[in-house]
Amino acid sequence: MGRFMNRLIKTAALTLAVSFCAGLLCACGDDTEQTVIPADYGTYGADIARQLAGTYSDRTAYSQGEQQAGEFVQQAMKDLGYEPQVQTFTNSSGLASNNYVVKIEGTGFYSEGADGSYSLGRKIAVIGAHYDAAMRSDLTGSTFDGISDNASGVGCLLTALAQASSYKKMGFDVYYVAFGAGTDSYAGANAFLNSLSVEDRSNVEVMYCIDSIYAGDKVYASAGYNSLVPGSKYAMRRKLYQTYDVCYANTLYSTYGFDILYNESGIETDLNGDGNADIYNEVSANKSDYVPFDDAGIPIVFFDSYDYNFESMDEMKDTKNLTLQDYGGAVRSTPLDSTSILDAALRTEDTDEDGDGVTDKSGDVLQIRINAIAFVIMETLMKGSDDGMTPDEYQTYINNPTESTLESGVTETTAD
Repeated sequence: MGRFMNRLIKTAALTLAVSFCAGLLCACGDDTEQTVIPADYGTYGADIARQLAGTYSDRTAYSQGEQQAGEFVQQAMKDLGYEPQVQTFTNSSGLASNNYVVKIEGTGFYSEGADGSYSLGRKIAVIGAHYDAAMRSDLTGSTFDGISDNASGVGCLLTALAQASSYKKMGFDVYYVAFGAGTDSYAGANAFLNSLSVEDRSNVEVMYCIDSIYAGDKVYASAGYNSLVPGSKYAMRRKLYQTYDVCYANTLYSTYGFDILYNESGIETDLNGDGNADIYNEVSANKSDYVPFDDAGIPIVFFDSYDYNFESMDEMKDTKNLTLQDYGGAVRSTPLDSTSILDAALRTEDTDEDGDGVTDKSGDVLQIRINAIAFVIMETLMKGSDDGMTPDEYQTYINNPTESTLESGVTETTAD
């Protein structure tokens, strides 16, 4: 595998060099300078989130409201040009809910076999968010509508799907899944994972989970508890680290004031119940639809908003915002998870910093976070598989040999 990774690094470097040169040629041949702004996706995702929350505020798992909310998501997927699979499942009481699934096939990846030869195979990535909301009985009569938990996640999921057609060279087969009954012990995520064949499950390289990205003070990306297993940290957190790379490399902070953080509290406690003290770094105590995948040993990246900057886990909460302290800083599953309340507390006026009459920065935290996270996920996927080359990368590799004959048995041709 070390030999393969060295080749993959060389191939990636060659591909990057070719792309860079091509970019320079395009710039030289065109007098009009075109600046591509990352994550410049407009209001689509935020509009979807607010419409979902405002129209279906009572979408408790298995309820009529949840069913209608699911149909809304299904129609949104159709409006983007896809025909989602409707995956119906029931709980132990026979109550039914639905997952809505869009699968977009990628190019696949060439991987090195035990005999040193290469073959093209499939790798799977899952992007998921639940569309139901935990409407407790004591929230009846409030303005609660679950805009953060989890209309915001659905808006981000659909934004990523809306951008999928722009990623022509995606290697992964990507499943975009709106989970039903996420608030019932992640029932939809369990049903989806169990629906995969043994082969497909073994090919899932990463699951991205999006939940409650609006109300919290900061946006975090976290790995799963499976990364706490001794010797598994890097393998299970590699996709997590790539999200930070994408965020930093694409000037999201200078453009939007958006950043992705990771929990680095350093508290030592038994996080996974195995009797050993773990360091509370790069994982989240907040559970969501990633849990079944985490339990299955699949690398996960969990995006949510929160605040870990406290001395103890008991003190940690969604926000320190002084206008959102009615429930001790908690927003999820409280009446504060309301579009009217959160918009009033978090939205500011759009800004035209250079005075040209065009908005330079959006003052909509929901829009910024939805667009930036969707961008980060898609760009991270474009970094490719941890142990495979896309067909383009493979072709570049065999057309730009570094040795006269590859040990793998692939005969190379000398470049002119």
